[in-house]
Amino acid sequence: MWYFLILVSILGLFGAIQHNQVMLFFYMVILFLLLLVQFSVACACLAVNMDEQKQLAEQGWSRVNMQLKAEVQKTFSCCGFDDKPHALNDSMGHPECIKDPICCPVGSPDDCRCTAPCMAKLQSTIDYAFKLCGGIGLFFSFTEFVGVWLTVRYRNQKDPRANPRAFL
Repeated sequence: MWYFLILVSILGLFGAIQHNQVMLFFYMVILFLLLLVQFSVACACLAVNMDEQKQLAEQGWSRVNMQLKAEVQKTFSCCGFDDKPHALNDSMGHPECIKDPICCPVGSPDDCRCTAPCMAKLQSTIDYAFKLCGGIGLFFSFTEFVGVWLTVRYRNQKDPRANPRAFL
């Protein structure tokens, strides 16, 4: 995707350097379409509520492999996705919870395990990620709007190197 954005930028740059109205028109149209998509995605990220975040996280948990689930449990010192019991071969199942020093301080019994579900610990992180992505997306969509506005504003200017008596 990044190469497409580079190509669009190069199109706008060459269109501005050469005072080519056709190139600037297509640059403006492509930039406007990108603006619409990015603005829509940013608004969607900001509009996702806690229940929808939980549904998305639940779908993600059910699709990842046990190795990634174990890594999440270790990183966030949690056990399983929620409080409900799940079989190991169930898509919502999880690997055995490890004895973690955060959950089980020194002197704890040998069978001590983390009992807090991962969703409770991940909720604030997921919410922060959605809000951050939405905010950054809005910022860049407004900068794209400025780019479209500048293109519309300056697209019909005369080339200073051209004959001053020529019509555009």
